[in-house]
Amino acid sequence: MIKRRFGFRGPGSRLGALIVLVVLGLPALARAQVFNPETFTLPNGMEVVVIPNHRVPVVHHMVWYKIGAADEPAGKSGLAHLLEHLMFKGTPTIPPGEFSKIVARNGGQDNAFTSSDFTAYFQSIAKDRLPMVMEMEADRMANLRLSEEDFQTERQVVREERRSRTDNEPGELLSERIGQALWGTHPYKNPIIGWEPELMALTRADALAFYDRYYAPNNAILVVAGDITAAELKPLAERTYGALPRRDTPQRASLRDPLRALPPPAETVITMHHAQVAQPSFSRRYVAPSAAFDPQGMADALEVLDEILGGGSSGRLYKHLVIERGMAVSAGSWYRGEALDWGSFGLYASPRDGVAMADLVAAVDAEVASLLDQGVKADEVDDAKRRLTAGLVYARDSLSEGARALGEALTTGSSVAQVESWPERIKAVTPEQVSAAARAVLGRRDRSVTGFLLPEPRS
Repeated sequence: MIKRRFGFRGPGSRLGALIVLVVLGLPALARAQVFNPETFTLPNGMEVVVIPNHRVPVVHHMVWYKIGAADEPAGKSGLAHLLEHLMFKGTPTIPPGEFSKIVARNGGQDNAFTSSDFTAYFQSIAKDRLPMVMEMEADRMANLRLSEEDFQTERQVVREERRSRTDNEPGELLSERIGQALWGTHPYKNPIIGWEPELMALTRADALAFYDRYYAPNNAILVVAGDITAAELKPLAERTYGALPRRDTPQRASLRDPLRALPPPAETVITMHHAQVAQPSFSRRYVAPSAAFDPQGMADALEVLDEILGGGSSGRLYKHLVIERGMAVSAGSWYRGEALDWGSFGLYASPRDGVAMADLVAAVDAEVASLLDQGVKADEVDDAKRRLTAGLVYARDSLSEGARALGEALTTGSSVAQVESWPERIKAVTPEQVSAAARAVLGRRDRSVTGFLLPEPRS
């Protein structure tokens, strides 16, 4: 699994009416707003999105599956991520471990990543090698071969990944505990890499059953960005992915499922002492609307709120607590709105030497209380909107960011139209909407979990 941060933070809030973008015939041109994508759908149900960018003869090829850690059967956490690893183990035509080597020998790079709601595979490569990677990716969508020895080896690799990235990282351990407390029975409570006992109990049969259940063209989205048009891509897609038969795949669970409901409201505090902690830290995570599940239309305002509170050195928390008062070495916020179900909003801070944690938390709470009481100012909303939309220049300049934004949106219940209308919606956000969103989310301490990461007490 890899993690990256992108400048573009769409797709934003829910639209009342979605623009119909997918057709079975000729490609349709979406509204010319952000990435100007072209879309079509193969007869087997696979959606295709093309983002033309002809500056260099290179393409970024991605296949997104509408399946992630939140779709795993109960007691089998880590299965989606483990299968992501196993997808590099070969097919009847590609020996185990050769997939990435073939891409590299042709001058390309490849990787994959898993989230709670999706799994994606990608290659960046010269345009004339695109047919090759499309054939390879279509091949492993239908013809994965997995020996027991390869399964055992890769499960051990993932176990070591968990030990190095989670078990030996106190911040990650605390994050897991916060997630459990915040989400209750909702599958977002599970770490993507899985709980170790459940991970080590997974079998080759589990992996193959998950693969057979979800890896089908009608449960996948192809996104290609770069020196290509939909007219050029369509015959390639029809010859490769289009040759795969459509298969029945389960409908994704909805929020009507009792196990995906939020736990009873309760303000929760978790304190973790750990021998590896040298720098104490505070964090608080709130349940928030997502771009796809936003019944009150707050997602865009929450993006602006995040920029006001945590937009780097210009954010209120950093500016007031780090620069002006000298109480913290770091302070900020984040908003995760790209989710099929609920999103989340977070605050964090770390005290400067000599500053008591209780004093820092009181200062953070005072900042939040002031915001909830007095609201936000029109000029800081305008500045935040300018900074957010300025990031589009860099997003358009990158082949991978447009592919990521559209793939993430389409696998989490949003649409191409929502991505393309994001600048217009952000520009339309008002101070009143930001203040209302802040009160709805940050005003619900009973929908939050506060975590303290502290050094081991001295004996």
